[in-house]
Amino acid sequence: MEYEAVIGLEVHVQIRTKSKLFSRCPYRFGEVPNALTDQVTLGLPGTLPVINREAVLKTIRAGLIFGCDIAHVAKWDRKNYFYPDCPKNYQISQNSDPICRNGHVEIELQGPSRNVMGEHRKIALDRIHLEEDVGKLMHFENDSGLDFNRAGVPLMEIVSRPDMHSSDEAFAYLSSLRMHMICAEISNCDMERGEMRCDANVSVRPVGEKNLGTKVEIKNLNSISGVKNGIEFEIKRQVELLKSGGKISQETRRWDAAAGVTIALRSKETAFDYRYFTDPDLMPIKISQEMKDAIGAEIPELPFAKQERFFAQYTLPYTITSVICQKPALGDFFERTVAIHNNPRAVANIIANDMLREMSLSAGDGNISEERPQERLDFRVSAEHLAELVKLTDSGVISKQIAQSIFTEMFQTGKSAAEIVEEKGLRQSDDADELLEICKRAIDGNSRAANEFRDGKGAALNALKGFVMRETHGKANTSTVDKILRELLTNVT
Repeated sequence: MEYEAVIGLEVHVQIRTKSKLFSRCPYRFGEVPNALTDQVTLGLPGTLPVINREAVLKTIRAGLIFGCDIAHVAKWDRKNYFYPDCPKNYQISQNSDPICRNGHVEIELQGPSRNVMGEHRKIALDRIHLEEDVGKLMHFENDSGLDFNRAGVPLMEIVSRPDMHSSDEAFAYLSSLRMHMICAEISNCDMERGEMRCDANVSVRPVGEKNLGTKVEIKNLNSISGVKNGIEFEIKRQVELLKSGGKISQETRRWDAAAGVTIALRSKETAFDYRYFTDPDLMPIKISQEMKDAIGAEIPELPFAKQERFFAQYTLPYTITSVICQKPALGDFFERTVAIHNNPRAVANIIANDMLREMSLSAGDGNISEERPQERLDFRVSAEHLAELVKLTDSGVISKQIAQSIFTEMFQTGKSAAEIVEEKGLRQSDDADELLEICKRAIDGNSRAANEFRDGKGAALNALKGFVMRETHGKANTSTVDKILRELLTNVT
């Protein structure tokens, strides 16, 4: 019997606001434990919550981005449970009347090759609601500690329907969700800082079966790749268990990334009774059509729409648009540069290859990870300086090979391309007599490549060009070299 997986994700996204959800207490990552708390956060007697308007507006913005139905009236509920990281012994959340219902997240699956766009499909959402975060419980060798700095921070919970069937779809869903949150300036989604957290609900069923199988929840998924790997393992585990005659238990499991396995934490045969009831201290939120229209007008161009526009307007390949359209700052930098010097392909290539490489190296780990927030991208090279570099290449002042080394120095020193060219004497050589002699030596020393070119193998000319470029330290004008070599090889009797 063949089985298929059914996957739903619950994603918590920390909203970018200056203060917490129900008080003016600020929040900053990395502060001394319990330095950012107040009476409301700790639930002291006599305190009353006051809603953070910005958090509500950004939740509505997320709902509009994903095509959700925005409630006319949304209310607050108390979710009651007793755990050390919940200082009030209840969490203010939304149960029966959330801000957003339905909607979908557009995803892009990996194509058959790197330069081919994959399939686009839509993953259905159940709801998006707003709630306050809890504190952080830390366990040490002999005791445990509580940090309430994070308690009360506005948290958006995005709940998908069980609409995914593979770990690849879950990976694409989280990537798209994060990309849109950053683009719309709703959240940094820095998973290393806990600004985006995910729980996965996974079940399997026989292919063709309509009813869902027994659900298993996976926690401790701390990266997008961790979600993918955890789901892959859990699908395999459940299928093997069913094929061997076993039974799936409804339970919560944690992902052990080091061991590459999920481990049982606790049974979930019965749902926990949170005893929800309407919060008596908070008035419902009324959301007018005028408010939705105003928020919708401020939504920036979204990544997939920008990618389509870049295809049409700049005729860029998918390998480029899939990189520079995912990060708003990259796309904006690209368009500022092209507005100064109109060579979209050359500008995009430098950004997608040279610039991102240098950013990765400067980050210290050799990689711009999926968890690093958009704000940490450090361009160092201005749009004006990059446009100048491309212009010098297009006009034949420097070669493309020299341009690559110049960009590296620009990134490291902040100097302009023109300064570096003049300081190091990197202008291309057009001295026909000098290049003629070097081209003759290239042919004499590479008779095999010369004969292959004469026999019709055009690519063999690259070996001869390479010799000339090495001899001139990359300063030879490539067009002139190409012309001289072809003339020499064609005229030889």
